Amino acid sequence: MSLLESYWVRIPWWSVRKASQMLLSAFLGALLIGIVFFTLYMKSLPSLNIWHTTILQNEFNIDSNVKDFKSYLALEERLFDELEREIYQKVPQDKKSPINRYIKDSMADPTRWEKAWNRSFELSVENPKMGVLLLHGMSDSPYSLHAQAKYLHERGVWVLAMRMPGHGTIPSGLVELKWQDMAAVVQIGMKRLTEKVGAKPIHIMSYSTGAPLALNYTLKALENENNLTIPSSLIFYSPAIGVSPAAPFAVWQSRLGHLLGVDRLAWNTISPEFDPFKYASFAVNAGDQVYRICNEVQKQLDAYTKQKKTEKKVFPPVLSFTSVVDSTVNVFSLVNKLYARLPKAKHALVLFDINHNFKAHYFIKPSVNASIEKLKNSAIAQPYTLDFISNNNSKDGRLMCITQGKEPEPLEFYWSKGLYSLSHLAMPISQNDPLYGSSHAPKSPGIQLGHLAVYGETSVLQTSASTLLRQRWNPFHDYSKQRVLEFMGLE
Repeated sequence: MSLLESYWVRIPWWSVRKASQMLLSAFLGALLIGIVFFTLYMKSLPSLNIWHTTILQNEFNIDSNVKDFKSYLALEERLFDELEREIYQKVPQDKKSPINRYIKDSMADPTRWEKAWNRSFELSVENPKMGVLLLHGMSDSPYSLHAQAKYLHERGVWVLAMRMPGHGTIPSGLVELKWQDMAAVVQIGMKRLTEKVGAKPIHIMSYSTGAPLALNYTLKALENENNLTIPSSLIFYSPAIGVSPAAPFAVWQSRLGHLLGVDRLAWNTISPEFDPFKYASFAVNAGDQVYRICNEVQKQLDAYTKQKKTEKKVFPPVLSFTSVVDSTVNVFSLVNKLYARLPKAKHALVLFDINHNFKAHYFIKPSVNASIEKLKNSAIAQPYTLDFISNNNSKDGRLMCITQGKEPEPLEFYWSKGLYSLSHLAMPISQNDPLYGSSHAPKSPGIQLGHLAVYGETSVLQTSASTLLRQRWNPFHDYSKQRVLEFMGLE
């Protein structure tokens, strides 16, 4: 008799049946509890509005018969006409809030601003010195880099800012968006600039998700794909090179919602839309597409690295600005998955430290300082320049530019009172921005979001207190501006 047969002989059949019944009961009980919790969770979610459920038919995608900038603008015009008909003219009466961006003449109505910043725009100049393509981030709009557009244009640069598909209109545009759609728009923009500036340098300046899109384009151009123009340099603000490790699993929430016919599961966040140029609601698919384009860039870097030295085209210089603390993207990925992989050249990474003179410093998590030290050490002896901007050990509170192998350079910049760090959102934004800037910024034509330090009971607010308190402007914007102009040879 085998060991298995001997084992089963010793177990009475009634006990096997009893154990099976107990397991079945436990499974059914767990299933019932799961259904109850799922039902309660669904009831707790905010309801969807027409800007979450309407799909605009005139949005660009990779299959659109649009191959140039002029055609893209024509399609964009039809898109915004559709937005007017399907959203602005159909907002239910109970949604007519004074801070709803989809209500005419509300404080958040984008038309209060002097320029249609939710659309693609072009700033031309006679005999341009160079061209610059501006790429905004996920859920943003061309407004996010409008300060850079202005100062570059003033120095004789032909500037083109492309509105990414799904952006600048309604959050539902993020539900069906594909990164390939955005990549196609980058090519349209670079084609336009090549036509306008010819053989003169063309740079790509990007914010957040715009960075992997710029890298994707650049690596294609280095492979000589479709004779694409190779950028002269890449400039990034808060670049999204890596995201949360949980990102690959988030898409299953959306797929479950599609399977069950529950539209609300397609959203990570459903919030009031009070920002004229950025969505407050965020679709699960949007995060998934960021994850996918980041992975695609890593594959392209693998292929570029494997090329023989004699076959490689020179990778353009890269300049990046980021905060050492960023709750949107993974800063370690920027160091380890981009800069550490770049061939030796005039690449520079500018890291802004936290404010070590912050009066309530004891509220900062102990793990933050350990993470910062790890980040600084990971960049030692790498083929690029790391400039660490910090007031740590500064005798007079001024910021210091700390570069390996050099004496710390004192800068004429100080932390603003009450700020303990920068943020993902703040990096490209000037303190003089009417919408996102400091209390000393010029008066906004509508809502002002840069200094909403309100106090009271949190349950009263339409949005979370943390959303209102997140830093939205960069007190060191002028320093970044100077670095950019020097990097591009304009200063």
